[in-house]
Amino acid sequence: MAKKPKLTHRQRRQVSTNRQKRLDTTDTVQNDEQLEDSRTGKVIGRFGKHADVEDADGVVTKCHIRRTIVSVVCGDNVQFRPGKDKSVTVNGIIELVHDRESVLTRPDFYDGVKPIAANIDQIIIVSSVLPALSLNIIDRYLVASEDVAIMPILLLNKIEMLNDNERKKVIDDLKIYQDIGYQVLLTSCVTGEGIEQLKTVLKDKTSVFVGQSGVGKSSIVNQLLPDADEAIGDISDNSGLGQHTTTAAKLLHFPQGGNLIDSPGVREFGLWHLPVEKVTSGFIEFRDYLGGCKFRDCKHQDDPGCLIREAAEEGEISPQRYESYHKILAGLTDNKPTRAIPT
Repeated sequence: MAKKPKLTHRQRRQVSTNRQKRLDTTDTVQNDEQLEDSRTGKVIGRFGKHADVEDADGVVTKCHIRRTIVSVVCGDNVQFRPGKDKSVTVNGIIELVHDRESVLTRPDFYDGVKPIAANIDQIIIVSSVLPALSLNIIDRYLVASEDVAIMPILLLNKIEMLNDNERKKVIDDLKIYQDIGYQVLLTSCVTGEGIEQLKTVLKDKTSVFVGQSGVGKSSIVNQLLPDADEAIGDISDNSGLGQHTTTAAKLLHFPQGGNLIDSPGVREFGLWHLPVEKVTSGFIEFRDYLGGCKFRDCKHQDDPGCLIREAAEEGEISPQRYESYHKILAGLTDNKPTRAIPT
């Protein structure tokens, strides 16, 4: 018997798309007579072609999304119409997405720059001592946060694993971020250290957790909201990285006020969609020196008259951050698609 031909990645994507279109033709609301009046709501969950929308009374409706709508993400404020027949699993329709106050995005090889969450007040960049703390990864997240103009807060988790000397070193390493104005939190889901402080930071804000898999985002959510019952993954013995546990973005409410958008973790936060100038301005301590270098096309390395390099040499800019900046620039072309990225 002939072997079944292997499908290319593009062909598999097309098969999946066609299958989803067929699924979308079932369990749908047929006409306006089956729908209630339009009302405002907030997207609190996104699953494939459907989204959970919560109205002002806290009632959640699973909705289809009009094909004319380009994107719907957690945190979006929308106009929707619930279905009258509550026995139908997906009985509402999202008709309009209101303008976003802010949106967190990440690059995608096939779909261009994709939104992750909307209407966010702050981004909680979660790191931990296991997997090993990487300041370069923190810097990547900071650049991404600065690019979308959403305030970042640094959180180091699993600090109970550190002895006194290790803890002192980590605090010293993170001081470079406090010195340039970023807030830094230390937490432990084992001892409870820092959790109350984190609750205060999150109160009355809409926040999103970002960070590598395995840094303990789901464990922190369980500390903040025990009823959330987030799945917790282990660290891989082979890679030393965490296992993905959050499979779909969802918005959770804090009893004391505020929301948390829990999004699937990403191991590397790609920046290859950003021009060099955006990466440079993403290092906020560089901004006072931008435009003052001797040459307009200064690469901020060995160029004569480079103010940023000189500031790093004189200690006005952290040498570690300066080195991390060039490491990020060197990696911009890594895994970058060879074709144009749709926007």
